Amino acid sequence: MRKLFGTDGIRGVANVHPMTTEMAMQVGRGTAYIFKNKEKRHRIVIGKDTRLSGYMLENALVAGICSMGVDVLLVGPLPTPGIAFITASMRADAGIVISASHNLFQDNGIKIFSGDGFKLPDPEEEKIEELIANDRIKSLRPTATEVGKAFRVDDAVGRYIVHLKNSFPKTHSLDGLKIVLDCANGAAYRVAPAVFEELGAEVIVFGVEPNGENINFKCGSLHPQVVSRAVKEQGADLGISLDGDADRVIFSDEKGNVVDGDRIMALCAADMRRTKQLKKNTLVATVMSNIGLDLAMRERGIKMVRTQVGDRYVVEEMARGGYNLGGEQSGHLIFLDYSTTGDGVLSALQVLAVMKREGKKLSELAKIVTPFPQILRNVAVAHKKDPHRIPEIAKLTRQIQEKLGERGRVLVRPSGTENLIRVMVEGENEKEIAAYVDELAACIRKNMEE
Repeated sequence: MRKLFGTDGIRGVANVHPMTTEMAMQVGRGTAYIFKNKEKRHRIVIGKDTRLSGYMLENALVAGICSMGVDVLLVGPLPTPGIAFITASMRADAGIVISASHNLFQDNGIKIFSGDGFKLPDPEEEKIEELIANDRIKSLRPTATEVGKAFRVDDAVGRYIVHLKNSFPKTHSLDGLKIVLDCANGAAYRVAPAVFEELGAEVIVFGVEPNGENINFKCGSLHPQVVSRAVKEQGADLGISLDGDADRVIFSDEKGNVVDGDRIMALCAADMRRTKQLKKNTLVATVMSNIGLDLAMRERGIKMVRTQVGDRYVVEEMARGGYNLGGEQSGHLIFLDYSTTGDGVLSALQVLAVMKREGKKLSELAKIVTPFPQILRNVAVAHKKDPHRIPEIAKLTRQIQEKLGERGRVLVRPSGTENLIRVMVEGENEKEIAAYVDELAACIRKNMEE
């Protein structure tokens, strides 16, 4: 198990190891080192969300990168996919995002993109960890004119807004639509309202007053009930809930019902197959997606490929297999024809495009999937270990899967970002699977106390 990087970069409590300024500077130096491989002036983009601790980590990263003779392009608060887009469009060598995504403000994180806008693969992250651990680059100190500089990219927001709008069909507009939008007091607080308004929608906004401490607090994609209530009260056509770095999205239909990533993937996959845009008639999802999604896709002649949890693994499989649609139940949706990573605003535009093409409400489109009962539970542990290496947990997991057979699934895995073991059981009988979840949670607590 790696010590710094999890499933989505480095993450932890800000100003506590590993999310310290000292570590951020080391990460900056390591990143600059592995991308500095040609005789030219190198550049790395840095962006962030709205957390208070973003200022100190940003400055530490800048110091580390510049100390290796690499320049920095600062874009300020911008969604994670926006930073990936700016990195690729400006032909930078890499991009760094300072964000803890959906976590509350006291946490922060660091995610790294390569120059093509894709998240770094595991081997590259391991190289950075190794460089930090062995101090191999400690003696490399450029001097005089070889030291890096930092520049601010003032038009990054505008560039990204234009990119997003270009993903929406030019034959349609959002005229006449009323949208409730929750930006989670996060990175999309300027971008998202502008995009939907400029395309013609009436937008009722929440979570657009960040103060450094209120990101994701009782708002955003983890609290879609905020938008659901507002949709019903305002008579809106749909609701859109983003998370703090706007790389994922959860919807509410016009009746106030929450529509998760599985249903969105299904309705988009079906639309893309109808319009002959779905490459290899295949959808890529993770092991967390509901069995109901498999059945819905099978009925429409669409194949499904599953990956481990994490949008980066979905993207890697899409690139490897030549697919162009994938995502997670949690709302990370990847439209590879337009973006190299999950993008909440872009995903919302694709859903709105389907609604316009089909002339249907979101509630009608979302009926495409009939989900099986699925119960998720996070079990807090003092020290994160692989539960499958603990015989008692592995045995119980196998026994439950045998009882569920082909009409159910059980998944037990460590969180990639927190000291949690995530348990998911899926099946036809909700009472039965609830009992299995309780049994697994008790077994985990008993065997992972130390």
